Amino acid sequence: MIENMSQYIEKANTLIEALPYIREFSDKTVVIKYGGSFMNDQDIKYSVMDDIALMKLVGIRPIVVHGGGKDISSMLDQLDIESEFMDGLRVTSKETVSVAEMVLCGKINKEIVQLLQNRDINAVGISGKDGGMLRVKKKLSHGKDIGYVGEITRVKDAILQDMLRNDYVPVIAPIGYDRNKQTYNINADHVAYAIAKKLKAEKLIYLTDTEGVYMDHDDPSSIIGRLGTHEVYDLISQGVISGGMIPKVENAVNAIESGVKSVHILDGRIEHSILLELFTAAGCGTMIKDNFPKYNKE
Repeated sequence: MIENMSQYIEKANTLIEALPYIREFSDKTVVIKYGGSFMNDQDIKYSVMDDIALMKLVGIRPIVVHGGGKDISSMLDQLDIESEFMDGLRVTSKETVSVAEMVLCGKINKEIVQLLQNRDINAVGISGKDGGMLRVKKKLSHGKDIGYVGEITRVKDAILQDMLRNDYVPVIAPIGYDRNKQTYNINADHVAYAIAKKLKAEKLIYLTDTEGVYMDHDDPSSIIGRLGTHEVYDLISQGVISGGMIPKVENAVNAIESGVKSVHILDGRIEHSILLELFTAAGCGTMIKDNFPKYNKE
């Protein structure tokens, strides 16, 4: 009985620790980019949905932007359409963008909405085409045409504001269109960044396949818990931040300079990583803000 009571007291202390964070973030908008290899892990998927549901129930206003590259590749394989990549971006023909829209909007988006509805959270699935939300132009990769891959030129947030006012969680598929009404696939990271920037969100959270930003890639203990925006480009020039992490941190700096309070890079493979980052002092990834001291590992 005493042992069980100790467990309950520990849980109560965890809730007490979360109270100031709940108070601080209540009624604030948090944009979550949900995507990575873990999207097809059922336990992790349910964990992410539980985190989003709890955020909503304590008064936070989450917006979910999702990817789905693995499912797109799988469907292309089933249709015997070859997948081609250039500089980490999918080369997207008209046929491929149609498949991407079908998978992202028709399958993944609606599954996320259903999972949130199963948790009694009102959610609505949309794409960047709905309400004219995301206007794009053709994105080039080092000057090379990679097909119908979009670069965002405008975010029209009216539909998002309406949904938030009416207590819905927007779930957004990264599809947009250009001035000629041609459909484009868009990198989900960029969609989350553009929406957070437009709304001046309290937080932008990237769920990724890495624990965060490391000082030494070979040393898991070297993760940088808090990183000031003024140090980001130093770390890039030193080669500490490299590869696919560079656009994330560059977007983070730009978002913060545009009014987003903080950007978080979390390991989406860890159960309840969002709650650990939002509601505990320790956190579990890298938080980027504009006023942290140099290379703070705490």
